[in-house]
Amino acid sequence: MTSRTIVELHVLQTVPPSNLNRDDTGTPKSAVYGGVRRARVSSQAWKRATRQAFQQILDPAELGVRTRRLAELLGARIRKIDESIPEAEAWNLAAETVTAATGAKVEPPKRNTKEGGPAPAPEARYLIFLSARQLDALAELAVKGRDDVKAFFKAKENKTAAKQLANSRHSVDIALFGRMVADGSDINVDAAAQVAHAISVHRADVESDYYTAVDDHKEREEDDKGAGMIGTVEFNSATLYRYAALDVDLLRANLGRGLRDGEPADTPVRRAVEAFVRGFVESLPTGKINTFGHHTLPDAVIVKVRSTRPVNFVGAFERPCRVGEESGGYVLQASERLAKQIPAIETAFGVGAGTETWVTRVGEDTEALSLLGTELPLDELVAAVGAEVERRQNGSA
Repeated sequence: MTSRTIVELHVLQTVPPSNLNRDDTGTPKSAVYGGVRRARVSSQAWKRATRQAFQQILDPAELGVRTRRLAELLGARIRKIDESIPEAEAWNLAAETVTAATGAKVEPPKRNTKEGGPAPAPEARYLIFLSARQLDALAELAVKGRDDVKAFFKAKENKTAAKQLANSRHSVDIALFGRMVADGSDINVDAAAQVAHAISVHRADVESDYYTAVDDHKEREEDDKGAGMIGTVEFNSATLYRYAALDVDLLRANLGRGLRDGEPADTPVRRAVEAFVRGFVESLPTGKINTFGHHTLPDAVIVKVRSTRPVNFVGAFERPCRVGEESGGYVLQASERLAKQIPAIETAFGVGAGTETWVTRVGEDTEALSLLGTELPLDELVAAVGAEVERRQNGSA
């Protein structure tokens, strides 16, 4: 069996009344699991929150941007290289360059603009993910083709160069979460990270809050005795099981594309792994956060570095947790369930050998999890995971 390096994150987190991730009707997302309705937060929502957390963890040069407005973004970089290029021309250069690099059409938006106002920048038809370094390199290439940009990119070597620049020196977030370009599958990037939909370990019912707002300014007291505004907002509360897995070998391959001579792959790999662990653990979707203020951190975090395929232990909660008469809440039972499920699965299927495990936890209710691995505060846990990944990447596994 080929040895792999997989980082797994298992998180128990309790959120109060909230609406972290809602559907098209405004209702908190949910799913049926184990025959009962569970609270659910989509993987997309938590990946977005993790990417947002990277802004506080990593250098902006190591990150990318996913947007339809690449012409505007790239145009600004073009003008930074040559300030004599007018904005409209820079947008045109950027649009042609993005099309050459990705195959995506970049055209002026069809939405109406104010009469006599400036024309808007061209936009792609869908979101495209490019790294800061890729944008910088494409800007330099665009300036070279300024005299006749269409003819410039008709030349095979220039179009090939554009594609190569868009497919090298990937940012950490592109390497982790991948990239799909509908019109340019040759520059797609397979995601190194997989994130499960977070679900509650128990049955979760949706509740509704009826609210009113008072008009602060009324001309006369007798004008209006009613509220200035009324409405409802739906919410739930839950103890969630969150799970993510990171294929470090694929991450290394993604980050290694287009590295400059003498630039080691190990350092960015370790930095990316540590950023992912911290970002995933500490991040929180912000849906309706001003309404509910659901700023919580996890009750418990279990991180494993293993050499076999990733394992999701959500089966511990297929039978929904129930509130205990003495303990109340769900964290105690969820911790005990997880503490039993993890070694049972690893022993039964032989996937525990060579696995390193660390635990960060809070409170007496999570005490059962302390036996799973080395207990550390989060800062030390992140550093320990990074060191273990680096050791394995250097061939010391």
